[in-house]
Amino acid sequence: MGDPLTASAFVSTRRLVAAALAAGALVSVAALPASATDHARPERPKVKISDVQYDSPGRDDRSNRSLNREWLEITNTTRHTVNLDGWTLEDADGHTYTFEHYRLAGRATVRIHTGIGRDSRSDLYQDRRQYVWGNHSDTATLRNDRGRFIDSESWGYTRHGAHDHHRGDDRDHRGHDRHHGGHDRHHGGHDRHHGSHDRHHGGYHR
Repeated sequence: MGDPLTASAFVSTRRLVAAALAAGALVSVAALPASATDHARPERPKVKISDVQYDSPGRDDRSNRSLNREWLEITNTTRHTVNLDGWTLEDADGHTYTFEHYRLAGRATVRIHTGIGRDSRSDLYQDRRQYVWGNHSDTATLRNDRGRFIDSESWGYTRHGAHDHHRGDDRDHRGHDRHHGGHDRHHGGHDRHHGSHDRHHGGYHR
C-alpha cells in the first residue's frame, strides 16, 4: 500500500488543478459577453455635425447677409487632420454641397454658410442664392468621398413623420396664393361688372 499522506497530497493537488481550470473557464465565459458588447457598440464618428443654425436670425429677405446667417458646423473630434476633399453635405431634398481641397485640422470646427463668401480655414460658403435648410424640418447628412454615411442631424419632424417645405418654397407658395387671391378678386370684379352690364341691358329692354 502507498503512503496515505502521499495519496492525500496527490488528491489535493488534483483538486486544486481542477478548481483552477474551472475558475479560468468561468473567467473566459464571463469575458465573452463584454467583448461581444464592445464589438456591437456603434463607433462614434470622428468627424461629426456639431451644430446647425437652420433658422437665419431676422427677416428672411434672401439677402447674402441673411443667407450666411444660416449655417452648419462640422467638428473633427480627433487630433489628426482629416482630408474632406470630395465629402458631401446634403439636405432632405437632395441639395448637395461638395467639399473641395479642404483639410479639417484636429480638434477644429468649420462653419459652412449657405450664401456667397470667401472660403477660409474656419468658414466655407455654399455660394447659394436661396436658403437650403428647412425652418420647420430637415435632415443634414454628411458622407465621405466614397459616399459612405458619416453623420446626420435631423430636426422638426411633423406628426406624420414627413418634412415640411423649405422656407423658400413656403414663400413661393405664399406668393403664389396671393397671386391667385388677386386673380380671384379680379374675376370677382369682372363678374360684378357683368352683373351691372346685365342689369343695364335689362333696364334698356324694359
